[in-house]
Amino acid sequence: MSADGKIAGIERKQIKISSDEDKNRVNELRKKYDAILVGVGTVLADNPHLTVKGLDYDTNPVRIVIDPHGRTPDDALVLDERAPTVIITSADCDKEWDCEETVRFEDELHLSEILETLAEEIGIESILVEGGGETIARFFKEGLVDRYTVFIGGLIIGGRTAPTPAGGDGWVADNGIKLILKDSMVLGNGVVLTFEPEKR
Repeated sequence: MSADGKIAGIERKQIKISSDEDKNRVNELRKKYDAILVGVGTVLADNPHLTVKGLDYDTNPVRIVIDPHGRTPDDALVLDERAPTVIITSADCDKEWDCEETVRFEDELHLSEILETLAEEIGIESILVEGGGETIARFFKEGLVDRYTVFIGGLIIGGRTAPTPAGGDGWVADNGIKLILKDSMVLGNGVVLTFEPEKR
């Protein structure tokens, strides 16, 4: 995020915040997880590959997109042949994608149920959630965050309605969700902070 806590401008279009050093850090971080997860809003705004540079289809983490209403375009980069992709959607959505697997849920998409299904049916036991703000907020809300790491870059974006790392409806919890700072590291023209949620 920027030094004023934004992950994009008010148009929600991608802005370069990360330094080259941070991009290398994220590349190494992705290798440690079974899967990388984003919400469909990130796919529409950024069109990311969600892959690890230098790895092939069989060695890349699985890409997971939460897309209840079938908004992922057929030509989205997340559907290319660089890595397997799983789309999570609702039973009401009848769209088909050219991907490894589409998992449909009958009721409202509850993250705990999604994670359980991914573990039992696909063997995914560790997930790196990369965004966007609404998806990250949902993981916090359901108490499913083990570690929260954020790169803060030397940039001011501004904008009252510009998105932040944890967006959503402003619910969070009484007095917010308390985090414990576990590590800090200067990286290029920014800093990486690593927190763990306080046990409730």
